[in-house]
Amino acid sequence: MHVEPPVLQQHNNTDIILKLPMGKRIRDIRWLSVWCRRFTVDFGEIFIPPGLDVPKPRVLPEFKRLAHGLRSSNISILDAKTFYIPNLHYDGAGPDAYFWVGNGSEPNIMGTKVPNEIGSLEPLRGYQGEDIEIQLPGNLTVYDIDWLAVWCVEYRHNFGHVYIPKDLDVPPALGQTKITTTTTSSSVITQATSKPANVNCKELLRGKLNVMWEVMDDYIVIELVGRIREDQYMAFGISGSHGHPQMIGADVVVAFYDRRQRRFRAEDYYMSTLAQCDGKLGVCPDERIGGKNDVEILSGDRSHGVTKIKYRRLLQTNEAVNDRAYPLDRQISVIAAIGPLNSRDEANAHSHTGTEVTVDDVQIDFASKNDHTCTDALDSFREEDGPEPWPTRTILGEKTITARIGPTGGKRGYTPLTGHPSWGIAWYMNDLLIPEIYVERGQTYTFVVEGGDESAQPAKYHPLYITSSSEGGYGQLTETQKRRETVYAGLEYDSEGYGYPSAAGRYCEWKHKTIDRSTEIATFEEYKKTLVLSCDDPNGQPAYLNWTVVDETPDLVYYQCFTHRNLGWKIHVVNPGETSKISGSHGLYGSSSAALLCATLLLLALTCYLQRPRGF
Repeated sequence: MHVEPPVLQQHNNTDIILKLPMGKRIRDIRWLSVWCRRFTVDFGEIFIPPGLDVPKPRVLPEFKRLAHGLRSSNISILDAKTFYIPNLHYDGAGPDAYFWVGNGSEPNIMGTKVPNEIGSLEPLRGYQGEDIEIQLPGNLTVYDIDWLAVWCVEYRHNFGHVYIPKDLDVPPALGQTKITTTTTSSSVITQATSKPANVNCKELLRGKLNVMWEVMDDYIVIELVGRIREDQYMAFGISGSHGHPQMIGADVVVAFYDRRQRRFRAEDYYMSTLAQCDGKLGVCPDERIGGKNDVEILSGDRSHGVTKIKYRRLLQTNEAVNDRAYPLDRQISVIAAIGPLNSRDEANAHSHTGTEVTVDDVQIDFASKNDHTCTDALDSFREEDGPEPWPTRTILGEKTITARIGPTGGKRGYTPLTGHPSWGIAWYMNDLLIPEIYVERGQTYTFVVEGGDESAQPAKYHPLYITSSSEGGYGQLTETQKRRETVYAGLEYDSEGYGYPSAAGRYCEWKHKTIDRSTEIATFEEYKKTLVLSCDDPNGQPAYLNWTVVDETPDLVYYQCFTHRNLGWKIHVVNPGETSKISGSHGLYGSSSAALLCATLLLLALTCYLQRPRGF
């Protein structure tokens, strides 16, 4: 039965998708018009040229395979904002990995996070051959980017990427190209349901600080949402230099809860130098240096460990020196920080670890609408007790030790054992995850190193060295920083005095057979069964690091990666003959096994006592 289409209603800057009737195709028609049938009037038309080349999806190669088992089938660009990634594999072990897009010849830190297939900006989970769709955020289109990658933000590491051609001619992103994937049961995209309407929100410090904003007449209204203590502040404002986070010259607002006055406060600050305010220079409230607090607080709230403070400020104040204007015609670099309050309830120095201050360039277009790239609300975050860490393993009395790469074991492995953040891989010494090694002074030890020797592939280039640093990464340091570190083995010098790593052999890695299952596996031995050893070049050769432990070597040193931080752990240096004594109390797998042995012996003794003949 033929159904009449509805009468065309009023539209104002509306995107509309029209489906041609009765199986017609675009090449079957010559024109399209808005036509009044009653009065036979043409309100406007377009003509379809013959031989029109209709935009269509573009098929790209698969992800380049660089790290963490990342691979896929050929990736498709469905429309100007949508990627279809079939047969996606990724082990999920990267600590801070996201879909990442940007410009340049290679993936780099100046990129943008892309929400996953359900619209979340949480770090990526593991994938086992799934077909997914992802959409570019905000106003980004495929014409604005050079590559799509899986990128670890914290460690600035590329797990794999695909390049975007420049000669694209794909359909516009109007929702017409959605397809059914393994994560969607219909053609309706789920991303929009996880994104609040008409809200601007940007994550400034992951899991700690978000900013929301809105322009109202001549004012910018800002709400800071921070997971901070009552003795801390949260600060947000315009960077002192566009293009990177610069504190000097920055115009910020410091917001906090005043415990003495029992009220929320937001104070206008200007930073002339990186020092506490002395009344003239430093990180100073405008009022202390002759200016005016141009910030008007609107509301404040604190619950579940999260502080929310909303304030407003004129887009353009009359203080040309201390205040910066908030532009509405472009993006501008911003900075943010959290830190302790001093005795004057003024901002004190924060740490520079990257968890309490912006270290990468963050830009905001304050005129934007519905620019929502925050992850889940901070007040929905709950600290949970993680799984029990695996016991520390120990290597005793071994003169030859194999060094390979492997996964960190998630919340049971590297981070809980060392207290250091990990970036998804760590050293496996004699195929144990970061064991503590005992060596004796005067003895020579040989490390058979299979951490990669291709310096052009950073993801697979991990020379071994012995150092005083608990973090490693000597090759990343400045000359001043290098002078503070002592290297005991693995570093040699060329004729010009340039230091280079000497222990770089073929690349062998313990890889996940599927995804990282460390959370659900109670022992390292069982976890090891979920891994498989893979060497890139079966005919390649390992490197050999020979280390004679001199008498002056301190009691504690570390085996580390020369090019990256936080891959290795402790080497205990003892005097000759002491290893056997340690073996008696620690055993091969460390003190936890010793405790188990003691408990077993005690149980045996008790059993013998209970089974003794009566009368004794």
